[in-house]
Amino acid sequence: MSEPSIGPQVGAPPATDIQGNARGRGWIKELGFEAIALATVCAALLMLGVLLVDIVLDGWPRLGMDFLKSLPSRKAEQAGIWPAFVGSLYLMVITACVSFPLGVAAAIYLEEYAPRGWLSRFIELNISNLAGVPSIVYGLLGLAVFVRAFQLERSLIAGGLTLSLLVLPVVIMSSREALRAVPPYVRDASLALGATKWQTVRRQVLPLSLPGIMTGTILALSRAIGETAPIVMIGAFGYISTVPTGLKSPFTALPIQIYNWVSRPHRAADTGITFQTNAAAGILVLLAMLLTLNAVAIWLRNRAQRRLK
Repeated sequence: MSEPSIGPQVGAPPATDIQGNARGRGWIKELGFEAIALATVCAALLMLGVLLVDIVLDGWPRLGMDFLKSLPSRKAEQAGIWPAFVGSLYLMVITACVSFPLGVAAAIYLEEYAPRGWLSRFIELNISNLAGVPSIVYGLLGLAVFVRAFQLERSLIAGGLTLSLLVLPVVIMSSREALRAVPPYVRDASLALGATKWQTVRRQVLPLSLPGIMTGTILALSRAIGETAPIVMIGAFGYISTVPTGLKSPFTALPIQIYNWVSRPHRAADTGITFQTNAAAGILVLLAMLLTLNAVAIWLRNRAQRRLK
């Protein structure tokens, strides 16, 4: 009885040809996917570039120290952005002072101290869900809690606390990822040398994760600086002619001021300056603040990494 042949069948294509065809089809699919991805990125960058060029052409002639240091006015050629600029800076300082320590402390507890169980998983799930909640919901929460329940009124501290609630889940999640990126042998070596849990976290884990924590926090603040819905819900003023002098002072912010100018009539003055021109210049100021925050995040991260090395 003859055994079945296990060699190549007569007329069948060689294995090398089959593998070559498979590689060719895979290469074509990969090239097509790269082309689609590149076209998507180019389309997004093109739209962004068109918007930036349009804003720069409209707002660049209006930029200057007079525009930055002047108070709002009912005349477009005399209107400035100083109260909104100072209000945005104060909001970011309050938001950072509240969200950074609370977010890092919560991340340290959840990552280093919390027992692994259903309660921890429940908290983690809710933090992830809160990161995706629309910002206007946080505005309603701030209106109910800070403005009405705590009777903080339409003040700077109410706006800062509301924005802190907005960015707190993002700070917690980014801080946890930075803590999780620290190798486990760092903790084991510190504990083996007799250090306590808190000494290990404070002197070993936290310094190593600090670049990632700072980067995530500043990127979260970059999101908060452009939010309009939360501070509109708590009653930020669209027109204010005074600079905030305290935590209980009324305030406005750059997004509110820009929206107020955009909604004004398109009637041009003798100088050719309209409120839409002021809005474009305000957008450029807001973009400059946003890019400054991102640059600070990159600088702090690189500085912390150099110190660690």
